[in-house]
Amino acid sequence: MTGEVRCFEPRRSLWPIPEPKNPTASATQAEKEEVDSRSIYVGNVDYACLPGEVKQHFQACGTVNRVTILTDKLGQPKGFAYVEFFEMEAVQNALLLNESELHGRKLKVSAKRTNVPGMKQFRGRRFNPYAGFRPRRAFVPGAPAIPPFGRVPRFRRSIRYRPY
Repeated sequence: MTGEVRCFEPRRSLWPIPEPKNPTASATQAEKEEVDSRSIYVGNVDYACLPGEVKQHFQACGTVNRVTILTDKLGQPKGFAYVEFFEMEAVQNALLLNESELHGRKLKVSAKRTNVPGMKQFRGRRFNPYAGFRPRRAFVPGAPAIPPFGRVPRFRRSIRYRPY
């Protein structure tokens, strides 16, 4: 070990060390609304269509900043895209291209809406094949309650399978 200097590298962890979060890195709600006001939704996009082709289709409306074609878990396109422009005026021009054709399919173009956090879309009740059909009725105060259809049981029977 004469005249030899050894440098040891620090041991690297298997897990990456999380970097401190930058408060300015995450977009605020106002910034998201501003970006959404410059964006459009494009539906019925061909599955073989590339982002560059969508960008070229909407290039006449204004300067395109970004094209996002959404995909499923397997990487297959979902059939719709979002196009973000640099100017707000380009959105009005792009809305005029509603029902224009790209790859032989009529595009559905509309302004992009901003998602409201915590606002979940109601999907209704799950279909139960054993319950039968009961339409939902509005609540009217003072109106008599409607009993369930069929015979009203007088006592609760045990729910057990009896084939005969």
